[in-house]
Amino acid sequence: MKQFFTIAVILVSLQLYGQKKIVWFDMGAKVQYGAAGLYNSAIANSDGYDYNISTGYSYGGKLGINFGYNGLAIDVMRSTAKQEFEKTGATTVPTVNWQAWDVYALFRNAKNLGYFEIGPKISFVSKVEDNLIEGGIVNPTGTLTDRTTNYNKNNIAGVIGFGANIMGNDGAFSGILGLRLEYSFTDFVGTEGAATAVSAPLRDPSVYADGYKKSNVAFAGLVFELNWGIGYFAKAQCGARSKFIMF
Repeated sequence: MKQFFTIAVILVSLQLYGQKKIVWFDMGAKVQYGAAGLYNSAIANSDGYDYNISTGYSYGGKLGINFGYNGLAIDVMRSTAKQEFEKTGATTVPTVNWQAWDVYALFRNAKNLGYFEIGPKISFVSKVEDNLIEGGIVNPTGTLTDRTTNYNKNNIAGVIGFGANIMGNDGAFSGILGLRLEYSFTDFVGTEGAATAVSAPLRDPSVYADGYKKSNVAFAGLVFELNWGIGYFAKAQCGARSKFIMF
C-alpha cells in the first residue's frame, strides 16, 4: 500500500509540473549546388544562340521557428551562379555571372525524419558580369565586364523543396539532404538594360527582333544542412510562467 501511494504521488507530481512545449528553435549551416541559369524565351527561340547547362552554388545559415511539426525556416545564403550560351561562330563562350545575398522565408513541415518546404525568396543582387560587347559580340579575350547597373537589384522567386534526415535525428542534431527548386517571378534585367537597344543578358538586338522578353533566374539542385536544436519555450501545466529551456 505504501509503494502504491508513493507511485501515485510521483505520477500526480509529473502531471502537475510537466511542461508543454510551445515553440522550439533550431539553427543550421547549409550549402547547395546544382543547375542554375537564366530563362529567356527570345534567346530560347533564337537561331544564333543556344543554352549550355550552367551551375550555381550558395552557402549560409538557417534559423527555424517551429510549432510541433510545422514551422518557419529563415535562410540567409550567399549565392554565385552563371549562365553560359553557345553562339554560332564564336570561339569564346558567352557568359553571364552573378552574385547575390538570398533571404528565404519558407514554411516547413518536418515529420517522420523528412521535410517539405515552400515559400518565397528575395535576392539582393550585388554583382553581374559578362564577356559580351556591343551587338552581342563576344570579347575574344573572355574578359568579364561589370554590368551590374543593367540588372535589377532585387529579385523575388518561389521555392519548393523536400528531403530527409541522413544522420542524427530531428531533435538536438541532424544532417539533412534535400532537393530544392527555385524560379524567379521578376525580370532579372533592370529597366536600363531592357530599354537599350543592346538589351541584357545577351546584348544582341537580333535576338529581340520580336520584342523584348524578360529573363527569369532558375535553380534546381541539392541542399545539405547540418542542424542543431537551440531550445524551446515551455509552459508548466500547473499554470506557471513560460520559460526557455536549452536542449
